[in-house]
Amino acid sequence: MGMRFKNPRVGQLENSVSEAIRTKLSDEEAFKLVPFDENAVERTGYSNYSYWRSTFRAFRKNTLAIALFCIVLGILIFTFIQPYLPNQLDSFQSNIDPKSGAIFRNLEPGTEVTLENGKLFKFILGTNELGQDLWSRLWGATRTSLLIGVAVACIEAIIGIAAGVLWGYVRQTDVIFTELYNILDNVPSSLVLILVSYIMKPSVGTLLLAMSLTRWIGMARFIRNQIIIIRDREYNLASRCLGTGTLTIIFRNLLPYLVSVIMLRMALSIPDAIASEVFITYIGLGLPAEVPSLGNLINVGRKLMMSPTLRYQLIYPTIILSIVTVSFYVVGNAFSDAADPKNHIN
Repeated sequence: MGMRFKNPRVGQLENSVSEAIRTKLSDEEAFKLVPFDENAVERTGYSNYSYWRSTFRAFRKNTLAIALFCIVLGILIFTFIQPYLPNQLDSFQSNIDPKSGAIFRNLEPGTEVTLENGKLFKFILGTNELGQDLWSRLWGATRTSLLIGVAVACIEAIIGIAAGVLWGYVRQTDVIFTELYNILDNVPSSLVLILVSYIMKPSVGTLLLAMSLTRWIGMARFIRNQIIIIRDREYNLASRCLGTGTLTIIFRNLLPYLVSVIMLRMALSIPDAIASEVFITYIGLGLPAEVPSLGNLINVGRKLMMSPTLRYQLIYPTIILSIVTVSFYVVGNAFSDAADPKNHIN
């Protein structure tokens, strides 16, 4: 056997440690009995992790998404408070020159005129061919289109999530929903939108019905696929073995895992619904002309696109539509990434 040589420095260190231990153990206070504290034991295993706090903390790190979210929120708030601000004209009112009796037709942005009440007024965005204030009509149109988009997204989410959970978790409903999906998915949504808008009276309710009639099936299919992936995981099997109810498993084990993808789908549904409203109005089957919407403004503006002096009537609603569409897309993707539990680090 080989001989082992011990480093002198190691021996000195061991002697120092042994001396320190002997000195410490000789102290009577080192053997003082500490009483058992149950609360202290619980605190050692406590974590202050919060899913939503972690989600919003991750979301706040995306500067671009926060900026666009503030812009969309500002637009949404302003559309509701704009009619109550001072010196605002009604969006349906045709303004007439008190001197000549002629309509203030197609005035350029920034034109100052004297109204019938004798007050000096400045048309910030000009007027259209009916003498209506484009500033008021633009914000009224934005309000109408956003309400349609949010309503369609909520209807799609409620029906789609409920149907998707039943489709994916309750195996007996798989045949029924699969056949229903095969039928509805093969019918073009644009065709359904056109037929319903053509048959029924043009209104906001008609558009909501036409858009929501088949959109939910896509959400249901998506939720169903996600549910199938996670329904037989260990924690769900354990919950069923322990006698946990179906609704409890759905709301506490399944849906929280899908928050990120659901929020992304809803965020993308809003600009998609607004684009559908613009499309159906573009072909003449949308909202009536007296109801301001981005579709109506763009439909009127496209006819004036070739006139350089009147092109502003198309530019302004297009800018608002682009801002809303891009903002919802970016914010939806950012919030989806932030809400994904895989990206949370405790």
